Amino acid sequence: MNLNMNSVESLVAQIQGLSGNIGELTQLRNYLKQCDDLLRTESTRLAPLLTELDPSVHSLGYLYILEACTSATVSKDQANELVLSVARFINVCAADQIRLAPEKFISICKRLKEQVVLLEDPMRGVAPLLTSIRKLQSSTEQLTTLHPDFLLLCLMSKCYKTGLSVLEDDVFEVDQPRDLFLYCYYGGMICIGQKKFRKALELLHNVVTAPMPIISAIAVEAFKKYILVSLIHLGQFATSFPKYTSSAAQRNLKNFSQSYLDLVNSYSTGKVSDVENYVQNNKDKFESDNNLGLVKQVVSSMYKRNIQRLTQTYLTLSLQDIANTVQLNSAKEAEMHVLQMIQEGDIYATINQKDGMVRFLEDPEQYKTCEMIERLDFSIQRIMMLSKKVTTMNEVMSCDPSYLGKVGRERQRFDYDDFDTVPSKFNL
Repeated sequence: MNLNMNSVESLVAQIQGLSGNIGELTQLRNYLKQCDDLLRTESTRLAPLLTELDPSVHSLGYLYILEACTSATVSKDQANELVLSVARFINVCAADQIRLAPEKFISICKRLKEQVVLLEDPMRGVAPLLTSIRKLQSSTEQLTTLHPDFLLLCLMSKCYKTGLSVLEDDVFEVDQPRDLFLYCYYGGMICIGQKKFRKALELLHNVVTAPMPIISAIAVEAFKKYILVSLIHLGQFATSFPKYTSSAAQRNLKNFSQSYLDLVNSYSTGKVSDVENYVQNNKDKFESDNNLGLVKQVVSSMYKRNIQRLTQTYLTLSLQDIANTVQLNSAKEAEMHVLQMIQEGDIYATINQKDGMVRFLEDPEQYKTCEMIERLDFSIQRIMMLSKKVTTMNEVMSCDPSYLGKVGRERQRFDYDDFDTVPSKFNL
């Protein structure tokens, strides 16, 4: 079957006539599915059809034709036009229509992402992919397969703040496990770029502890960054895994990250010179992992940790003594560190510029201001919401046939007659 004038007119007429209510759209989707092979076969001749359709009104039909048009290999010269066409469609298409064919919509969005990367202009894809995510989502709690692509473009173009706008959403629905791994890994890197280390730790922790039957390269790289961010943000790293971590991760992650665990040991000595020497000796390893910049931040964080330890021992201390104790080059450098830590809320202190003395203070927060009460109330409301959400998810899971089937099979493994063999000292 070839795409002749009659079939072209019929296709356009069907799209224009069945783009009304949901019932007609369902009928149109079934029709387009039947034409899918034909559309792909004739993909090079379909572009003129798009001029006869309004992408905001005939979004479903337009999507099928556009997806077929973009499925063919394009040259670098054609890539620019493809990016423009897909971006325009994403901006104006009707969300309720494209959700009837999510695989087609995802296909053209991923095609756009591939082309902007090839054009070495990832920023062009950031805004369209953010729009596509919002149109594809049934709610902000859904993690789509486009989330990792969007975050990757944000990383490549250094649009970290735009990426953060998506990372602020709570995620409870995941389409594919791999999407969650990449979402958390790329999200962690974006948070590192913005020095939001607490959020970065949370996301990287999710990668490391997520269920995995076998170890993945994503988990290994996330574990390395997890170690470094832990040292920067917490000043320490716990080498033991939480109980809910998969056995595959517990068995293998440390084997692929020994250089980083050795860095933890050097860091725990509290001696900047030891850490600097270790980093210098293993510079090539960290550089090949693209983690050298983060490792340098680990070294810098040691000065902050050592200054914080001084607040637990002294009430007042000269800037020169601080410089000597934490191995800084001068009192001026010590002053800059102390001022930055005061500004960031890491310590509470005042500096007497006249005699160069630092006075360490107690935390002035009394937790009774209106602002603090609002923050506490917001936290309480959020915890209540999360608790309700977890309860609902447990109820849904307890009724899931596949879950109940698995639990039933597990129970069959236990023979209750085995209780007769319990040693007598345990018998009641």
